[in-house]
Amino acid sequence: MENTPPADWSQAPDWATIPAPIDDGAANRLFGLRLPSVPLPATDGSAYDLSALPGLVVVFAYPRTGTPGVNNPDGWDLIPGARGCTPQSCAFRDSHAELKALGVDHLFGLSTQSTAYQQEAAERLHLPFPILSDANLEFAGSISLPTFEVVGMKLLKRCTLIIRDGAVEHVFYPVFPPDQSAKDVVNWLTSTV
Repeated sequence: MENTPPADWSQAPDWATIPAPIDDGAANRLFGLRLPSVPLPATDGSAYDLSALPGLVVVFAYPRTGTPGVNNPDGWDLIPGARGCTPQSCAFRDSHAELKALGVDHLFGLSTQSTAYQQEAAERLHLPFPILSDANLEFAGSISLPTFEVVGMKLLKRCTLIIRDGAVEHVFYPVFPPDQSAKDVVNWLTSTV
């Protein structure tokens, strides 16, 4: 799948026209945090407990993926950091082999959407990694991941966690532009080797 041409890159907006998120400090408490045991269902049919996975794990949390032909909530593009889940997922897909070569044992996407909903995006985008569902916000609530609300949905703010042996080693927050997120992780991992 590494040679799959980028899918849905046409959906990437001109980031200069999208409001950038600000660092509100909501992720500061995550650095060094030992993760609690919260098994999360995944699009590959497994359940993963991030606290119990050995080695290096990268989890990019994002608000929600859209469905082709279905409009985003009104004003979505005006919410700082909301737009860009597909470009971010595609960037991690395209960087998957490089991340593995840098020692990443597991790569996951994470959203509050149901696994059934996430499955469509995982297949459409040809993702070589699972997407985790935190539909009940149990994991997000247990570590106080940054969230926001829109049209009755509580969604994750975009952040990327670098986890080693169940503890958060590094956090990228805020993440902008989203399509550079994978490159930022690659650069950070390269600088720490």
